[in-house]
Amino acid sequence: MNNYFLYFPVSEKDESWGLTVLNAGSTKIEKFTCYPPAQHPSHHNFDWDTGRVLQEYQLIYITKGGGIFESESCKAEITAGSVILLYPQERHRYKPHQQTGWDEMWVGFKGDFIDNIIEKSYFNPADAVFHIGFNETIVNLFNDIVKYSKEEKPGYQPMISGAIIYLLGLLHSEHQQKSLKETDMTEQTVSKARVLFREKVYEKISPEQVADELQIGYSLFRKIFKKYTGLAPGQYLIQLKIQKAKELLSDPNKLIKEIAYELHIESSLHFSKLFKEKVGLTPQEYRNQVLKKHKF
Repeated sequence: MNNYFLYFPVSEKDESWGLTVLNAGSTKIEKFTCYPPAQHPSHHNFDWDTGRVLQEYQLIYITKGGGIFESESCKAEITAGSVILLYPQERHRYKPHQQTGWDEMWVGFKGDFIDNIIEKSYFNPADAVFHIGFNETIVNLFNDIVKYSKEEKPGYQPMISGAIIYLLGLLHSEHQQKSLKETDMTEQTVSKARVLFREKVYEKISPEQVADELQIGYSLFRKIFKKYTGLAPGQYLIQLKIQKAKELLSDPNKLIKEIAYELHIESSLHFSKLFKEKVGLTPQEYRNQVLKKHKF
């Protein structure tokens, strides 16, 4: 990667287009070196302790290495393939890890177009980092911005601003697709868990064992299961056992201790306590109530 940066002269006519590219560049930050490089104008330089506030938007694409990003609204680990979207008037700071350094490509811009899509919530400062991986199209767009701006042919500003619009469209599309995939996978996990709980209601099974069977960590499993069902996995399993117990209690020939045993509840005493806690009646009271209704 070649180190370069350009700060573009901007005319009123350029600004009237609706999106203006202000600067662009790429930098290879070696391991154990200072960041950011000192050769940038003072209004773009910053140090980690104080951070920086820009008067423009910037897109920064990290193609190699890793680091950390923090802003007033967001904090994220940066890996190769991350894109950072900086917002005007939002204090921020970022840097590569000393052990890895990083390669960065960046472009600064402003205008009514980007203000409008931010206002319409296509992007959010709380989600300032996009993990999209290596994308050759994005690399080529950054290179085109530099190429055409170096030539400074008539009308180059509208041309390179089109690359910014394409970049933003790609980011939005990637983010939406990733969100849908994550949602689909989460729903599938919860659906599979529900099926497993129902299939194993007569077995001695724990939520942790279900998480293992689904090959997901229990803390994450518990979080997404509760988000989608409103119940922790353990409570969901208990509710299923209670519902099944209600069905079994309608059979007057089945002893309560047998029902507790069939449902793998540790004792009839614990079963009675649990049942009353969830239903408001003891198992015997519930059975009497059900059998009384059936007499009429």
